[in-house]
Amino acid sequence: MSESIKGTILYVEDNPDNRSLVRRVLGAEGFSVVDAVNAEQAMEKLEGGSFDLILMDINMPDMDGYTLTAKIKGMPNHSKIPIVAVTANVMRGDREKSLEAGCDGYIQKPIDIDTLGQQVEKFIVRSANV
Repeated sequence: MSESIKGTILYVEDNPDNRSLVRRVLGAEGFSVVDAVNAEQAMEKLEGGSFDLILMDINMPDMDGYTLTAKIKGMPNHSKIPIVAVTANVMRGDREKSLEAGCDGYIQKPIDIDTLGQQVEKFIVRSANV
């Protein structure tokens, strides 16, 4: 069973370094990671695949993560997928804004690679028990 994938994650992030880091870290932890560089690509990947979790960058050029999260949560086929905001926005109210947009959680940048796998697994397990 150790060879099975723990979950498939859609990572919406415009920064290639961040995408590479998260893919490496979560891949080593047993997750399958699919990248999307913007909102349009994220929507295409959602239509073509099945995901256990979406990691959502908030600051993106074409459509911000808040808007994209609200859009995904409004789609019946995808509304149950947990979405976790991944953001450097750490001002008071940013976490609340993420949750109000429909995010199920919040991971702060810079990403702590030592705890990322556990954080992600918590969200996947929690959604499986709902």
